[in-house]
Amino acid sequence: MKKVYLTKEGKEKLEAELDNLIRVEQKELIQALSDAREKGDISENAEYESAKTDLETLSIKVSKIQDTLSRCEIIGHTLSDSISMLSSISIRNKKNNQTMNWTLVPENEVNIKEGKISFNSPVGSALLGRKVGELVKIQIPAGEMEVEVLGIN
Repeated sequence: MKKVYLTKEGKEKLEAELDNLIRVEQKELIQALSDAREKGDISENAEYESAKTDLETLSIKVSKIQDTLSRCEIIGHTLSDSISMLSSISIRNKKNNQTMNWTLVPENEVNIKEGKISFNSPVGSALLGRKVGELVKIQIPAGEMEVEVLGIN
């Protein structure tokens, strides 16, 4: 069974989502299914079929979240002189001199707008273990990118 890495906040977010799915959305869908069933013949009842499909989709989503939570391992940031999971880093692209600031997070907590990239991504995994001042060549879909590690928090 493959572990799923989550931050404490990521686990809490998944637990809240699961709670909402079960306590609110599932109850609403069960009620919609019941209401549609009361309208008569279910063999040609599009409302019933739609509610049934929505409930099945919700059940799959609930199962996936429960599976993730059952396999999760909580990770935390440790101060280090090298890049690790949950490190906030500053790097500079050597080609265009652009500086980028990222935090390396588990896959299910990625948010590019917030500067959060996966430590399992090509960029994230290439940076793991690197130190300030190191030059790192990273294979990306557009080719090769060379970056310098400017800072680690």
